[in-house]
Amino acid sequence: DKNQINEIVNNLKKGPLDPNVDVVIGVPSIYIAYVKGIIPNTIGLAAQNCWKVPKGAFTGEISPAMIKEVGADWVILGHSERRTIFGEKDDLVADKVRHALEVGLKVIACIGETLEEREGGKTEEVVFRQMNALVPAIGNSWDNVVLA
Repeated sequence: DKNQINEIVNNLKKGPLDPNVDVVIGVPSIYIAYVKGIIPNTIGLAAQNCWKVPKGAFTGEISPAMIKEVGADWVILGHSERRTIFGEKDDLVADKVRHALEVGLKVIACIGETLEEREGGKTEEVVFRQMNALVPAIGNSWDNVVLA
């Protein structure tokens, strides 16, 4: 809610923030425009998700162009909750990453295994599979991608 957002932003404003580090705050899409209005230009702003194409009948989804239009410059994609709760597969995450980069957003691409996969000794297999899907989607845009 806005109270939590204000608290986080006020703490970030107090700093000190290292000028050599990109600080980015990720908020639900309904708060992007609000947060853009209260953060200094030294703090980046990320949407927490986007869709893989510019437009169409995708009720409830937001496009990278919409994210840029309201002032965010980053998007978080492939988060563990999106993968496990919403069933997003590696190829869908890669499609989202590709389109977000094409539109000019920077991407925080999330990779990683579930607890069950970790306990099953599959960490490397899962991370390799997820990265294998992302590499062609990112192409030469690695300067605009952070892996989480």
